[in-house]
Amino acid sequence: EGITFKMVKVNPRVFFDVEIGGLPIGRIVFELFNDLCPQTSENFRALCTGELGLGKTTAKPLHYKGIIFHRVVKDFMIQGGDFSGGNGTGGESIYGGTFSDENFTLKHDKPFLLSMANRGKDTNGSQFFITTQPAPHLDNVHVVFGEVVSGQDCVLHIEGLPVDRMSRPLQDVKVVHCGELVLKAKSKDETRSSKKSQVFRFNFRLRQEIV
Repeated sequence: EGITFKMVKVNPRVFFDVEIGGLPIGRIVFELFNDLCPQTSENFRALCTGELGLGKTTAKPLHYKGIIFHRVVKDFMIQGGDFSGGNGTGGESIYGGTFSDENFTLKHDKPFLLSMANRGKDTNGSQFFITTQPAPHLDNVHVVFGEVVSGQDCVLHIEGLPVDRMSRPLQDVKVVHCGELVLKAKSKDETRSSKKSQVFRFNFRLRQEIV
């Protein structure tokens, strides 16, 4: 008899490698809640890989590589994603310009959540923020679509940096590399005597960045 294996869908994982003032501080890994917010998650994932070329409205690469965290507020959040202006005025989505709020299913009820920054209702582009505390006043205003699964220490390090009166860190906090971590399943016979004895080994491999 043959054995059938049911493949379980897993949410995408993406990463930022971060430097402060030119010095590496580590990697932040996110899980994107594609099961709950597929449109918003795909926007962030594709901006991490840079696979979609130039933006329709900015004419800049749709890519988080080189972005800075331009706004840091202690005991609240860190914000980035403006790949065109670098100051919170720019950026755009992979869909061209902005897109609608997908849903408000998830709440800002804990630290290390990934949520969309916006300029009002249905104005999601490329800017995002990571919470460092629960922020219930943002519920039903900003779309939560992921969370930090590794590198929480990096987030807290950024949160504690000295900033100017515009809440911008005095030293640039830059994403120097980013991409997607792809889950691959490899099957292997445990023993030669039985084809039924198979184990699956899961490894994350780095999807090569498109330059």
